[in-house]
Amino acid sequence: MHVTIIGAGLGGLVLARVLHVRGIPATVHEAEPSPAARTQGGMLDIHEHDGQWAIEAAGLTDEFRGLILEGREAARVLDGDGTVLFDDPAEGTAGRPEVQRGDLRRILLDSLPDGTVHWGHKVSGVRAVGEGRHEVTFADGTTVTTNLLVGADGAWSRVRPLLSSATPAYAGISFVETFLFDADTRHPATAKAVGAGSMFVPAPGKAITAHREAGGNLHTYVQLVRPQEWFAAIDFTDPAAATARIAREFAGWAPELTALITDGDTAPVLRPIHALPAGHRWERVPGVTLVGDAGHLMVPNGEGANLAMLDGAELGRALAASPDDVEAALTGYERALFPRSAEAAADDILGRFLDDTAPHGLVGFLNQAGQDH
Repeated sequence: MHVTIIGAGLGGLVLARVLHVRGIPATVHEAEPSPAARTQGGMLDIHEHDGQWAIEAAGLTDEFRGLILEGREAARVLDGDGTVLFDDPAEGTAGRPEVQRGDLRRILLDSLPDGTVHWGHKVSGVRAVGEGRHEVTFADGTTVTTNLLVGADGAWSRVRPLLSSATPAYAGISFVETFLFDADTRHPATAKAVGAGSMFVPAPGKAITAHREAGGNLHTYVQLVRPQEWFAAIDFTDPAAATARIAREFAGWAPELTALITDGDTAPVLRPIHALPAGHRWERVPGVTLVGDAGHLMVPNGEGANLAMLDGAELGRALAASPDDVEAALTGYERALFPRSAEAAADDILGRFLDDTAPHGLVGFLNQAGQDH
């Protein structure tokens, strides 16, 4: 068995690592030209029952523990005037430790044999060539033919059409991403408002969310429930104009909160949110399957990265357990994948907390969650 994986995100890399430690060779093809081609997103809370389990299956628990940013599990909810409505310092807890996505990806890359990941391999086409085999064509004109193809290539997967005609649809919400660097020194009031971990300031149809990253940097996602046409009218090639237009949606909010937008050290980046239909599934097609967002892209709810890693670990374990019957392994993997991802996608946490109950709906949820634990 040799597994061809498209995409060097967390799901694809966990799969490659789990296969490696079980003696099964794999090759990962990644469109980006190098590991450092772009930043890899912000903070991730890694859950015990899926993300941490996947890391353990990959044999990287010790390395993972070295990445944990202590105290970043703290969470607070504020009103738009800066009033603290909920504050959980999360002292002494470790159920959902926070790490930076880029660091997690790095330990996965470092755990693979040299040459496992082929960088600069952007897929231009995939086609079935019979008997469960598939040919992958890359933008540089080269091709590979494989008996086992795994699409770990995210929202706009080039592998997914082999299995499903579903395409991601706009979810009605977009994020605008900004950063404040060295905030404790340069923006002390804003740093104090954010606190030690995550800050949420939800209101009906909009929110400001910020995470404290390494080095005192604050990573902000402004969230706006607006049609795509609304964002299309904003010129994001003009950072000052785009910043002013986004900030206008939060007129009257406390200045220590709006500073996360107006004083950003990076140009605002628009990130439209798309999702596959909840409960997305496909019929078994010999020789190919999907992991992560390629199979179950959903509105952000804290589960995406964890599920992608769990997918990779579960698929790797299934293949290792049935090396002489790959189809049985893929069937068993998908049988567990479909209900697991459907359940996660059905929980529209973001939508619930930006409805007419905001911010108090989120406060009530967090208070109840604390009582349950």
